[in-house]
Amino acid sequence: MMKTLLKYNEAKNLLSPSEKIGQLFMPAAFINDTEEEIQKLVHLIQTHAIGSLCFFHSRASAATNYEGKKEVVFNAESLATLKKLIIRYQKAAKYPLLIAIDAEWGLAMRIENTPQYPYAITLGAIQENDQLSFEVGKNIARDCKAAGIHWNLAPCVDINNNPNNPVIGYRSFGEDKAKVAAKALAYVKGTESEGVLTSIKHFPGHGDTATDSHLGLPVISKSKEALIANELYPFQKLVDEGVDSVMVGHLSVPALANNERIPSSISKAIIKGVLRTEMGYKGVVISDALNMHAVSKNYPVKGDLEWLAFDAGNDVLCFAEHIPEGIENIKKNASEEQIEESFERVWKLKEKAINATSQESKAAFMSEETLNRKLAESSLTLLHGDEKDIAAFRNTNYCTLTLNRGIDDNDSASILKNLNETKTIVAQEAHILLLLTPPQVKPDHNFGLLQEEIDFINTLIQTKSVVIYLFGNPYVLKHVNVKDTTATIVVYQDFKAFQDVATEHFLGKFNPNGQLPVSV
Repeated sequence: MMKTLLKYNEAKNLLSPSEKIGQLFMPAAFINDTEEEIQKLVHLIQTHAIGSLCFFHSRASAATNYEGKKEVVFNAESLATLKKLIIRYQKAAKYPLLIAIDAEWGLAMRIENTPQYPYAITLGAIQENDQLSFEVGKNIARDCKAAGIHWNLAPCVDINNNPNNPVIGYRSFGEDKAKVAAKALAYVKGTESEGVLTSIKHFPGHGDTATDSHLGLPVISKSKEALIANELYPFQKLVDEGVDSVMVGHLSVPALANNERIPSSISKAIIKGVLRTEMGYKGVVISDALNMHAVSKNYPVKGDLEWLAFDAGNDVLCFAEHIPEGIENIKKNASEEQIEESFERVWKLKEKAINATSQESKAAFMSEETLNRKLAESSLTLLHGDEKDIAAFRNTNYCTLTLNRGIDDNDSASILKNLNETKTIVAQEAHILLLLTPPQVKPDHNFGLLQEEIDFINTLIQTKSVVIYLFGNPYVLKHVNVKDTTATIVVYQDFKAFQDVATEHFLGKFNPNGQLPVSV
């Protein structure tokens, strides 16, 4: 059983300055870790009064894997392992821990065999029904509570106005600022209805960049007026609603930082100036992961980055890697008032979350299957062509062609051999129903498609009557001559409910209601 959390008025007089600083640290915890590493984290929690943990699947799956390319090992028992680890870490803590995770589209983002809901871009395609985004947030919150998680570090409120964005893209609700704000608010309200915390990210907006901040520092060169009118709009709307926390990204935005090319996550001008003073935000500020190379590679001295992030205005230091040194640096350099302000915000957030998630839910829930079915029906988008074209095509002697291979099927020689065989098979066909599932959802390397595969698709479109159902990121269609297809339908996801809905649509059982939330 978890220890009782003191009220802030008791805690502020009981915790030592070092313990109060320890409460501001959120190291990474890995579900599939070695016993040696687990014991190290237990010792860290016991020794430094750590305030929170952020869980990842494994060391290989976290941002640190970008260079190592270690294999991510599948573990069907990850959820059970997570629950046991949370109990173990809570037992080690002097004061109850806040447990966080990235679960933007459900625990499946980090954990095998758990419910998966659509990406934000899919929710963005749904028209005039933000209640479904509410239900997604609520269902994910229920799953978090059942696992012992208090804080879902979601949603992204980045406006996706750069089709080459390597890290946001499908994680954004779209390119329309008002719709992004509305969808995100519904998701937040749904999450809050179950007492689970949220965090809107990545302030001041990671949408308009072609650089991945896990690897380097993106630079956004827009004017302050342009940023206020667009990128900052959803943040302001949700700040006005009293959102639990704001996550600050690692972005260089000179117009907001007194023309300095400094990461937003360590910029006083951006956090204390723009977010706190100009936008009026009073809640908890959490940094994006401090191990990300946009910042970490520039601060080799242990504890320096932690101090800079805290001094800039972050209350919670996520994925901090040098905690003893960071605590000492903050203790040495910060004023008592500065420490107390952050400690008060964090502790009161902890009170809110732990009290709320200990309450049993009385809400009615849709099952994962039912909700995904509704989401699939509401998001399905007829991008090109019309229902008459599809009906006429359906009455031809069409050939069904499935292009669907996993991201690990990267033997180009084998892929090309299969492609040549496919060319021979379809050479005499006049009508092709193409079911296209790209190997990956991110845009690097053409979404995992070989150029030969893209050329083949476009040749089919030029020479035959082709109906495409796309089960993936709609930005794939940048590479496809959509205007020359008989019809193109965007399904967005490839799991069963979406496949079923696509099949029923092709059979003429209902009309699609979705609208593409981005321009391709």
